[in-house]
Amino acid sequence: MGRIHQHAFESLTRMAKRPETLDTALLMVELLRRIPRGRKVTTGELHQQLKSAGFDRDLRTIQRQLEILSEHFDIERDDRSKPYGYRWLERAQGLAVPRLTPQESLLLLLAQEHLKNLLPARLMQSMDGFFTQARRNLGDSQGPGADPARLEREWPRKVRVVATSQPLLPPKIEPGVLEAVSEALYANRWLALDYQNAAGKRKPIQVMPLGLAQQGPRLYLVCRYEGFDNERSLALHRIRKAEASTLVFERPAAFDLQKYDDDGRFGFGEGERMRLTFCITNEAGFHLRESPLSKDQQVRDVGDGWMEVTATVVDSAMLEWWLRGFGEAVRDVRRETAPVAPRT
Repeated sequence: MGRIHQHAFESLTRMAKRPETLDTALLMVELLRRIPRGRKVTTGELHQQLKSAGFDRDLRTIQRQLEILSEHFDIERDDRSKPYGYRWLERAQGLAVPRLTPQESLLLLLAQEHLKNLLPARLMQSMDGFFTQARRNLGDSQGPGADPARLEREWPRKVRVVATSQPLLPPKIEPGVLEAVSEALYANRWLALDYQNAAGKRKPIQVMPLGLAQQGPRLYLVCRYEGFDNERSLALHRIRKAEASTLVFERPAAFDLQKYDDDGRFGFGEGERMRLTFCITNEAGFHLRESPLSKDQQVRDVGDGWMEVTATVVDSAMLEWWLRGFGEAVRDVRRETAPVAPRT
């Protein structure tokens, strides 16, 4: 930490010891944490981030604090046009960005890649400093043997999550839709949507956002329509416009996203469990011995290159498509109502 930077940080510490300036010191720390490195952030964007985090300050107050911080910290202020943009200088150490180890840097970058569509955009933006530091830590070094992070940097090229079916490109999501959806979901706010269903019919709807799920390359919003108490899944790429309301709702205590998934709702099921039995050729069904359909799955050989599989599963359209995908390698499919599991 540079001399000026150290002096400024000590000034913040002294301020925090005086009750009348504690709020100002906390505000400054929050601003420093939220100023990114690579891109510039405006006063308005920081104002919205702080408001969502519970810091109710007017725009002018935040502007004054940013001017002070840019004088004492390694922060660049782009005043060529309004609104002004702020970011940490390339070589600045920043604030609240720890000295990450190569292993921590690797984990952060892997998390960024897999969580970028599942976390609120503002929350991801507030982590920009950490991600930038992680990338710098795993960056190329000069000279052989001079890079202690070499093995960690190589690791992402050594592992990969692969598709279990034909890979598809993700559908295009309209600009601003994911940000508005994640903001409303995070803050339990009603969401106004302009939605176009699979048949092409378009209409405005008000929904209560309850969950966000990624299924293959697609993102789905689990929600309740205004005036209804059942859940639906809406494809984000079919949302033409989204706007988070200022109205807050009380999240239904009975709703559980994990149970929603377990009930097969993302596979177009209704949560009805059944006892499924079918015969499949040994060649086509060998993987079921290693990756069973359920914990109670049973497999027995029936001769002539066939085996019989029995398992308790959720009845869904996805299950039907899966069975049909085997073609003539599956026969004698039987379905029975599964007994209700005892409550524990």
